Amino acid sequence: MSAAVHGADTGEPGGHRVVLTGLGVVSSIGLGAQQFDRSLREGRSGARPISVFDTEGFAHANGCEVTDFDPRQWIRTLDTEQLGRASLFSTAAARMALEDSGLGLDELRESRGLISIGTTDGESYDLDQLVQAELAHGPGHFEPTVARRIPAGRLSVAIAQELGLTDVEAVTVPTACAAGNYAIGYGYDAVSSGEAEFAFCGGADAMCRKTFAGFYRLGTIAPDRCRPFDAERKGILTGEGAGVLVLERLESALARGARIYAEVLGYGLNCDAHHQVAPNQASVARCMELALENAGVKRDQVDLISAHGTGTKANDITEAGAIRQVFGDRAPRTVSMKSMLGHSMGAASALAAIGCALAISGGFIPPTINHQTTDPECDVDCVPNQAVEADLKVVQNNGLAFGGNNAAVLLGRYDAAQEAAAC
Repeated sequence: MSAAVHGADTGEPGGHRVVLTGLGVVSSIGLGAQQFDRSLREGRSGARPISVFDTEGFAHANGCEVTDFDPRQWIRTLDTEQLGRASLFSTAAARMALEDSGLGLDELRESRGLISIGTTDGESYDLDQLVQAELAHGPGHFEPTVARRIPAGRLSVAIAQELGLTDVEAVTVPTACAAGNYAIGYGYDAVSSGEAEFAFCGGADAMCRKTFAGFYRLGTIAPDRCRPFDAERKGILTGEGAGVLVLERLESALARGARIYAEVLGYGLNCDAHHQVAPNQASVARCMELALENAGVKRDQVDLISAHGTGTKANDITEAGAIRQVFGDRAPRTVSMKSMLGHSMGAASALAAIGCALAISGGFIPPTINHQTTDPECDVDCVPNQAVEADLKVVQNNGLAFGGNNAAVLLGRYDAAQEAAAC
Protein backbone atom coordinates (compact mmCIF):
# COMPACT_ATOMS: atom_id res chain seq x y z
CA MET A 1 0.00 0.00 0.00
CA SER A 2 1.28 3.46 -0.76
CA ALA A 3 1.25 6.38 1.64
CA ALA A 4 -1.46 8.04 -0.44
CA VAL A 5 -3.87 5.20 0.29
CA HIS A 6 -4.14 5.83 4.01
CA GLY A 7 -2.90 9.36 4.51
CA ALA A 8 0.42 8.64 6.24
CA ASP A 9 3.38 10.94 5.59
CA THR A 10 1.25 13.05 3.25
CA GLY A 11 0.47 15.92 5.58
CA GLU A 12 -2.95 14.45 6.33
CA PRO A 13 -4.00 13.13 9.75
CA GLY A 14 -2.38 9.78 10.41
CA GLY A 15 1.25 10.78 10.88
CA HIS A 16 3.95 8.16 10.54
CA ARG A 17 3.40 4.93 8.70
CA VAL A 18 3.65 1.95 11.05
CA VAL A 19 5.11 -1.46 10.25
CA LEU A 20 5.53 -4.82 11.98
CA THR A 21 9.16 -5.86 12.32
CA GLY A 22 9.16 -8.40 15.14
CA LEU A 23 6.87 -11.29 16.08
CA GLY A 24 6.82 -13.32 19.28
CA VAL A 25 4.63 -16.40 19.69
CA VAL A 26 3.80 -18.70 22.57
CA SER A 27 1.09 -21.06 21.36
CA SER A 28 -0.23 -24.60 21.43
CA ILE A 29 1.08 -25.14 17.88
CA GLY A 30 4.53 -23.69 18.29
CA LEU A 31 6.93 -21.36 20.05
CA GLY A 32 8.38 -18.50 18.04
CA ALA A 33 7.39 -17.11 14.65
CA GLN A 34 9.12 -19.83 12.60
CA GLN A 35 7.41 -22.74 14.35
CA PHE A 36 4.09 -20.90 14.26
CA ASP A 37 4.45 -20.22 10.54
CA ARG A 38 5.23 -23.86 9.82
CA SER A 39 2.27 -25.07 11.88
CA LEU A 40 -0.14 -22.70 10.14
CA ARG A 41 1.04 -23.92 6.75
CA GLU A 42 0.68 -27.56 7.84
CA GLY A 43 -2.74 -27.05 9.44
CA ARG A 44 -1.55 -28.46 12.74
CA SER A 45 -4.00 -28.87 15.63
CA GLY A 46 -3.10 -27.96 19.20
CA ALA A 47 -5.99 -29.92 20.70
CA ARG A 48 -5.24 -32.42 23.48
CA PRO A 49 -6.69 -33.43 26.86
CA ILE A 50 -6.36 -30.59 29.37
CA SER A 51 -3.73 -31.18 32.05
CA VAL A 52 -3.09 -27.72 33.57
CA PHE A 53 -6.08 -28.03 35.89
CA ASP A 54 -8.28 -30.81 37.27
CA THR A 55 -11.07 -31.67 34.81
CA GLU A 56 -12.78 -34.32 36.94
CA GLY A 57 -16.55 -34.10 36.59
CA PHE A 58 -16.59 -32.73 33.04
CA ALA A 59 -17.86 -35.09 30.35
CA HIS A 60 -15.25 -33.82 27.90
CA ALA A 61 -12.19 -31.67 28.46
CA ASN A 62 -10.01 -31.10 25.43
CA GLY A 63 -8.15 -27.83 25.06
CA CYS A 64 -5.19 -26.23 23.35
CA GLU A 65 -2.41 -26.03 25.94
CA VAL A 66 1.08 -24.63 25.57
CA THR A 67 3.54 -27.51 26.04
CA ASP A 68 7.34 -27.85 26.13
CA PHE A 69 7.61 -24.25 27.32
CA ASP A 70 10.59 -23.35 29.51
CA PRO A 71 10.28 -19.63 30.25
CA ARG A 72 13.90 -19.42 31.37
CA GLN A 73 14.93 -19.78 27.74
CA TRP A 74 13.66 -16.24 27.13
CA ILE A 75 13.22 -14.63 30.57
CA ARG A 76 16.72 -13.78 31.78
CA THR A 77 16.25 -10.83 34.16
CA LEU A 78 13.21 -11.62 36.27
CA ASP A 79 12.66 -14.54 38.63
CA THR A 80 10.20 -16.74 36.76
CA GLU A 81 8.76 -18.02 40.05
CA GLN A 82 7.45 -14.51 40.71
CA LEU A 83 5.44 -14.38 37.47
CA GLY A 84 2.03 -15.89 36.77
CA ARG A 85 1.51 -18.17 33.80
CA ALA A 86 0.04 -15.45 31.56
CA SER A 87 2.87 -13.04 32.45
CA LEU A 88 5.40 -15.74 31.65
CA PHE A 89 3.78 -16.09 28.24
CA SER A 90 3.67 -12.34 27.51
CA THR A 91 7.23 -11.70 28.69
CA ALA A 92 8.69 -14.62 26.76
CA ALA A 93 6.78 -13.59 23.63
CA ALA A 94 8.09 -10.02 23.98
CA ARG A 95 11.68 -11.26 24.19
CA MET A 96 11.08 -13.38 21.08
CA ALA A 97 9.61 -10.38 19.26
CA LEU A 98 12.55 -8.19 20.26
CA GLU A 99 15.08 -10.72 18.99
CA ASP A 100 13.07 -11.26 15.81
CA SER A 101 12.98 -7.51 15.14
CA GLY A 102 16.74 -7.01 15.33
CA LEU A 103 16.29 -3.89 17.47
CA GLY A 104 19.00 -3.21 20.03
CA LEU A 105 18.05 -2.87 23.67
CA ASP A 106 20.39 0.08 24.17
CA GLU A 107 18.57 1.92 21.40
CA LEU A 108 15.15 1.09 22.84
CA ARG A 109 16.16 2.17 26.33
CA GLU A 110 16.89 5.63 24.96
CA SER A 111 13.57 5.89 23.13
CA ARG A 112 9.97 6.56 24.09
CA GLY A 113 7.92 3.40 23.93
CA LEU A 114 4.62 1.70 24.64
CA ILE A 115 3.79 -1.76 25.89
CA SER A 116 0.13 -2.74 25.48
CA ILE A 117 -1.00 -6.28 26.24
CA GLY A 118 -4.61 -7.43 26.01
CA THR A 119 -6.16 -10.09 28.19
CA THR A 120 -9.43 -11.74 29.19
CA ASP A 121 -8.49 -13.51 32.40
CA GLY A 122 -5.25 -11.87 33.54
CA GLU A 123 -3.80 -14.28 36.08
CA SER A 124 -6.99 -16.24 36.76
CA TYR A 125 -4.99 -19.46 36.65
CA ASP A 126 -3.35 -18.37 39.92
CA LEU A 127 -6.65 -17.08 41.27
CA ASP A 128 -7.99 -20.61 40.76
CA GLN A 129 -5.17 -21.92 42.95
CA LEU A 130 -5.91 -19.40 45.70
CA VAL A 131 -9.62 -20.24 45.70
CA GLN A 132 -8.82 -23.94 45.84
CA ALA A 133 -6.49 -23.38 48.80
CA GLU A 134 -9.15 -21.37 50.63
CA LEU A 135 -11.79 -24.04 50.04
CA ALA A 136 -9.46 -26.79 51.21
CA HIS A 137 -7.85 -25.08 54.21
CA GLY A 138 -10.01 -22.08 55.08
CA PRO A 139 -9.54 -18.30 54.76
CA GLY A 140 -6.02 -16.97 54.97
CA HIS A 141 -4.27 -20.08 53.70
CA PHE A 142 -2.81 -18.32 50.69
CA GLU A 143 0.63 -18.92 49.28
CA PRO A 144 2.23 -15.41 49.33
CA THR A 145 4.20 -15.98 46.12
CA VAL A 146 1.05 -16.95 44.26
CA ALA A 147 -0.90 -14.00 45.69
CA ARG A 148 1.78 -11.56 44.50
CA ARG A 149 1.45 -12.86 40.94
CA ILE A 150 -2.23 -11.92 40.67
CA PRO A 151 -2.31 -8.27 39.39
CA ALA A 152 -3.19 -8.26 35.68
CA GLY A 153 -1.02 -5.20 35.16
CA ARG A 154 2.01 -7.45 35.42
CA LEU A 155 1.31 -8.84 31.94
CA SER A 156 2.71 -5.60 30.51
CA VAL A 157 4.85 -4.30 33.37
CA ALA A 158 6.88 -7.53 33.49
CA ILE A 159 7.93 -6.93 29.87
CA ALA A 160 9.28 -3.49 30.76
CA GLN A 161 11.10 -4.90 33.78
CA GLU A 162 12.53 -7.85 31.87
CA LEU A 163 13.86 -5.66 29.04
CA GLY A 164 14.93 -2.77 31.27
CA LEU A 165 12.69 -0.25 29.52
CA THR A 166 12.02 2.79 31.69
CA ASP A 167 10.68 5.44 29.30
CA VAL A 168 7.58 3.44 28.41
CA GLU A 169 3.89 3.39 29.14
CA ALA A 170 2.87 -0.15 30.14
CA VAL A 171 -0.84 -0.89 29.77
CA THR A 172 -2.90 -4.05 30.16
CA VAL A 173 -6.06 -3.88 28.06
CA PRO A 174 -8.92 -5.96 29.56
CA THR A 175 -11.37 -6.07 26.65
CA ALA A 176 -11.71 -9.84 26.68
CA CYS A 177 -11.45 -11.77 23.42
CA ALA A 178 -10.92 -8.66 21.26
CA ALA A 179 -8.18 -7.33 23.54
CA GLY A 180 -5.24 -8.26 21.32
CA ASN A 181 -6.61 -6.14 18.48
CA TYR A 182 -7.41 -3.32 20.91
CA ALA A 183 -3.78 -3.40 22.07
CA ILE A 184 -2.50 -3.31 18.48
CA GLY A 185 -4.74 -0.35 17.70
CA TYR A 186 -3.43 1.47 20.77
CA GLY A 187 0.14 0.81 19.68
CA TYR A 188 -0.58 1.92 16.13
CA ASP A 189 -1.97 5.24 17.34
CA ALA A 190 1.00 5.85 19.64
CA VAL A 191 3.64 5.18 16.98
CA SER A 192 1.72 6.85 14.15
CA SER A 193 1.21 10.04 16.16
CA GLY A 194 4.81 10.20 17.36
CA GLU A 195 3.91 9.69 21.01
CA ALA A 196 6.04 6.54 20.95
CA GLU A 197 8.93 5.48 18.75
CA PHE A 198 8.18 1.78 19.17
CA ALA A 199 5.50 -0.42 20.69
CA PHE A 200 5.27 -3.99 21.94
CA CYS A 201 1.62 -4.93 21.41
CA GLY A 202 -0.44 -8.09 21.66
CA GLY A 203 -2.27 -10.30 24.08
CA ALA A 204 -1.79 -13.09 26.61
CA ASP A 205 -3.90 -15.52 28.59
CA ALA A 206 -3.45 -18.78 30.44
CA MET A 207 -6.02 -21.56 30.57
CA CYS A 208 -7.95 -21.64 33.81
CA ARG A 209 -10.69 -23.73 35.34
CA LYS A 210 -12.94 -20.70 35.85
CA THR A 211 -13.18 -19.82 32.15
CA PHE A 212 -13.41 -23.44 30.99
CA ALA A 213 -16.24 -24.10 33.44
CA GLY A 214 -18.06 -20.94 32.37
CA PHE A 215 -18.03 -21.86 28.70
CA TYR A 216 -18.90 -25.46 29.60
CA ARG A 217 -22.00 -24.31 31.51
CA LEU A 218 -22.99 -22.21 28.49
CA GLY A 219 -22.90 -25.40 26.43
CA THR A 220 -20.24 -24.03 24.09
CA ILE A 221 -17.27 -26.36 24.74
CA ALA A 222 -16.71 -28.75 21.83
CA PRO A 223 -16.30 -32.40 22.82
CA ASP A 224 -13.20 -33.01 20.74
CA ARG A 225 -12.21 -30.38 18.17
CA CYS A 226 -13.07 -26.88 17.01
CA ARG A 227 -14.84 -26.75 13.62
CA PRO A 228 -15.60 -23.12 12.68
CA PHE A 229 -18.22 -22.56 9.96
CA ASP A 230 -18.90 -26.30 9.70
CA ALA A 231 -22.50 -27.49 9.68
CA GLU A 232 -21.75 -29.91 12.53
CA ARG A 233 -19.70 -27.56 14.71
CA LYS A 234 -20.13 -28.00 18.48
CA GLY A 235 -18.34 -25.00 19.99
CA ILE A 236 -14.95 -23.78 21.14
CA LEU A 237 -11.89 -25.35 22.68
CA THR A 238 -10.27 -23.11 25.28
CA GLY A 239 -6.64 -22.32 24.59
CA GLU A 240 -3.80 -20.21 25.89
CA GLY A 241 -0.63 -18.42 24.88
CA ALA A 242 0.66 -15.01 23.88
CA GLY A 243 1.32 -13.06 20.73
CA VAL A 244 3.48 -9.92 20.81
CA LEU A 245 4.24 -7.71 17.81
CA VAL A 246 6.89 -5.00 17.51
CA LEU A 247 5.52 -1.87 15.85
CA GLU A 248 7.81 0.91 14.64
CA ARG A 249 7.84 3.75 12.17
CA LEU A 250 8.42 2.83 8.55
CA GLU A 251 11.34 5.27 8.28
CA SER A 252 13.00 3.67 11.31
CA ALA A 253 12.63 0.18 9.87
CA LEU A 254 13.99 1.24 6.48
CA ALA A 255 16.92 3.11 8.02
CA ARG A 256 18.14 0.02 9.82
CA GLY A 257 17.33 -2.42 7.01
CA ALA A 258 14.77 -4.32 9.07
CA ARG A 259 12.61 -7.12 7.75
CA ILE A 260 9.07 -5.79 7.38
CA TYR A 261 6.37 -8.42 7.78
CA ALA A 262 3.46 -6.09 7.07
CA GLU A 263 2.20 -2.55 7.47
CA VAL A 264 -0.54 -1.63 9.93
CA LEU A 265 -3.05 0.27 7.80
CA GLY A 266 -5.69 1.04 10.43
CA TYR A 267 -8.27 -0.38 12.76
CA GLY A 268 -11.85 -0.05 13.98
CA LEU A 269 -13.35 -0.41 17.45
CA ASN A 270 -16.85 -0.29 18.84
CA CYS A 271 -18.81 -1.52 21.84
CA ASP A 272 -22.55 -2.00 21.42
CA ALA A 273 -23.31 -3.48 24.88
CA HIS A 274 -26.14 -5.31 23.09
CA HIS A 275 -25.92 -8.50 25.14
CA GLN A 276 -23.58 -10.05 27.66
CA VAL A 277 -22.69 -12.99 25.41
CA ALA A 278 -24.64 -12.75 22.11
CA PRO A 279 -22.97 -10.90 19.19
CA ASN A 280 -24.86 -8.26 17.22
CA GLN A 281 -24.52 -8.46 13.43
CA ALA A 282 -25.08 -4.77 12.71
CA SER A 283 -22.47 -3.78 15.28
CA VAL A 284 -19.90 -6.27 13.98
CA ALA A 285 -20.47 -4.97 10.45
CA ARG A 286 -20.08 -1.38 11.63
CA CYS A 287 -16.77 -2.24 13.31
CA MET A 288 -15.43 -3.62 10.03
CA GLU A 289 -16.63 -0.50 8.21
CA LEU A 290 -14.83 1.69 10.75
CA ALA A 291 -11.62 -0.24 10.16
CA LEU A 292 -11.88 0.16 6.39
CA GLU A 293 -12.56 3.88 6.77
CA ASN A 294 -9.68 4.37 9.19
CA ALA A 295 -7.28 2.51 6.90
CA GLY A 296 -8.51 4.18 3.71
CA VAL A 297 -9.07 0.74 2.20
CA LYS A 298 -11.90 -0.09 -0.21
CA ARG A 299 -13.91 -3.25 0.28
CA ASP A 300 -12.67 -4.84 -2.93
CA GLN A 301 -9.05 -4.37 -1.83
CA VAL A 302 -9.35 -6.86 1.04
CA ASP A 303 -7.95 -10.23 0.00
CA LEU A 304 -8.52 -12.25 3.16
CA ILE A 305 -10.40 -12.05 6.46
CA SER A 306 -9.08 -13.75 9.55
CA ALA A 307 -12.37 -14.27 11.36
CA HIS A 308 -13.02 -14.39 15.06
CA GLY A 309 -14.48 -17.76 14.05
CA THR A 310 -15.02 -19.45 17.40
CA GLY A 311 -16.94 -22.48 16.15
CA THR A 312 -20.13 -21.67 18.07
CA LYS A 313 -23.46 -21.54 16.27
CA ALA A 314 -24.16 -17.92 17.21
CA ASN A 315 -20.75 -16.42 16.51
CA ASP A 316 -20.12 -18.01 13.13
CA ILE A 317 -23.55 -17.20 11.67
CA THR A 318 -23.49 -13.63 13.02
CA GLU A 319 -19.93 -12.91 11.87
CA ALA A 320 -20.49 -14.43 8.42
CA GLY A 321 -23.68 -12.37 8.07
CA ALA A 322 -21.81 -9.20 9.04
CA ILE A 323 -19.09 -9.97 6.48
CA ARG A 324 -21.70 -10.37 3.73
CA GLN A 325 -23.38 -7.17 4.92
CA VAL A 326 -20.12 -5.25 4.45
CA PHE A 327 -18.57 -7.03 1.47
CA GLY A 328 -21.63 -8.28 -0.41
CA ASP A 329 -21.81 -11.50 -2.36
CA ARG A 330 -18.10 -11.39 -3.27
CA ALA A 331 -16.72 -11.58 0.25
CA PRO A 332 -13.01 -12.38 0.67
CA ARG A 333 -11.91 -15.81 1.76
CA THR A 334 -12.60 -16.07 5.48
CA VAL A 335 -10.57 -18.39 7.71
CA SER A 336 -10.47 -19.23 11.40
CA MET A 337 -7.11 -19.97 13.03
CA LYS A 338 -9.00 -21.04 16.16
CA SER A 339 -9.59 -24.33 14.38
CA MET A 340 -5.88 -24.95 15.08
CA LEU A 341 -5.19 -22.81 18.17
CA GLY A 342 -8.43 -23.07 20.07
CA HIS A 343 -9.74 -19.89 21.65
CA SER A 344 -6.82 -18.28 23.47
CA MET A 345 -9.04 -15.47 24.81
CA GLY A 346 -7.12 -12.18 25.06
CA ALA A 347 -4.28 -13.64 23.02
CA ALA A 348 -6.59 -14.76 20.20
CA SER A 349 -6.62 -11.73 17.93
CA ALA A 350 -2.94 -11.02 18.64
CA LEU A 351 -1.92 -14.52 17.53
CA ALA A 352 -4.26 -14.20 14.54
CA ALA A 353 -2.66 -10.85 13.64
CA ILE A 354 0.72 -12.55 13.66
CA GLY A 355 -0.73 -15.27 11.44
CA CYS A 356 -1.98 -12.56 9.08
CA ALA A 357 1.44 -10.91 8.95
CA LEU A 358 3.10 -14.25 8.20
CA ALA A 359 0.50 -14.97 5.53
CA ILE A 360 1.15 -11.62 3.84
CA SER A 361 4.93 -11.94 3.93
CA GLY A 362 4.90 -15.66 3.07
CA GLY A 363 2.27 -15.62 0.34
CA PHE A 364 -0.16 -18.20 1.74
CA ILE A 365 -3.56 -18.52 3.41
CA PRO A 366 -3.78 -20.65 6.58
CA PRO A 367 -6.55 -23.24 6.47
CA THR A 368 -9.63 -23.73 8.59
CA ILE A 369 -9.02 -27.31 9.69
CA ASN A 370 -11.46 -29.99 10.89
CA HIS A 371 -13.84 -28.91 8.14
CA GLN A 372 -16.29 -31.19 6.35
CA THR A 373 -19.37 -29.28 5.17
CA THR A 374 -19.87 -25.53 5.32
CA ASP A 375 -23.01 -24.41 7.14
CA PRO A 376 -25.26 -22.79 4.49
CA GLU A 377 -26.06 -20.05 7.01
CA CYS A 378 -22.36 -19.14 7.07
CA ASP A 379 -21.67 -19.36 3.33
CA VAL A 380 -17.97 -18.41 3.37
CA ASP A 381 -14.93 -19.83 1.60
CA CYS A 382 -13.06 -20.87 4.72
CA VAL A 383 -10.11 -22.51 2.88
CA PRO A 384 -10.86 -25.93 4.34
CA ASN A 385 -8.12 -28.17 5.72
CA GLN A 386 -5.22 -27.23 3.41
CA ALA A 387 -3.24 -23.99 3.20
CA VAL A 388 -3.14 -22.40 -0.25
CA GLU A 389 -0.68 -20.09 -1.93
CA ALA A 390 -1.97 -16.55 -2.36
CA ASP A 391 -0.80 -13.08 -3.31
CA LEU A 392 -2.11 -11.09 -0.35
CA LYS A 393 -1.99 -7.31 -0.31
CA VAL A 394 -4.56 -6.48 2.39
CA VAL A 395 -5.78 -8.73 5.21
CA GLN A 396 -8.42 -7.98 7.82
CA ASN A 397 -8.21 -9.48 11.31
CA ASN A 398 -11.42 -9.64 13.39
CA GLY A 399 -11.69 -9.85 17.16
CA LEU A 400 -15.12 -10.01 18.84
CA ALA A 401 -15.78 -10.16 22.57
CA PHE A 402 -18.55 -10.58 25.11
CA GLY A 403 -20.43 -7.39 25.86
CA GLY A 404 -20.18 -6.30 22.23
CA ASN A 405 -16.51 -5.28 22.34
CA ASN A 406 -15.45 -5.54 18.68
CA ALA A 407 -12.12 -4.76 17.05
CA ALA A 408 -10.84 -5.17 13.49
CA VAL A 409 -7.27 -4.49 12.32
CA LEU A 410 -6.16 -4.12 8.71
CA LEU A 411 -2.67 -5.15 7.64
CA GLY A 412 -1.09 -4.56 4.25
CA ARG A 413 1.93 -5.79 2.34
CA TYR A 414 4.87 -3.39 2.21
CA ASP A 415 6.47 -3.59 -1.24
CA ALA A 416 9.72 -1.62 -1.35
CA ALA A 417 10.04 -1.93 -5.13
CA GLN A 418 6.50 -0.70 -5.69
CA GLU A 419 7.12 2.21 -3.31
CA ALA A 420 10.26 3.20 -5.21
CA ALA A 421 8.44 3.05 -8.54
CA ALA A 422 5.59 5.17 -7.19
CA CYS A 423 8.04 7.83 -6.08
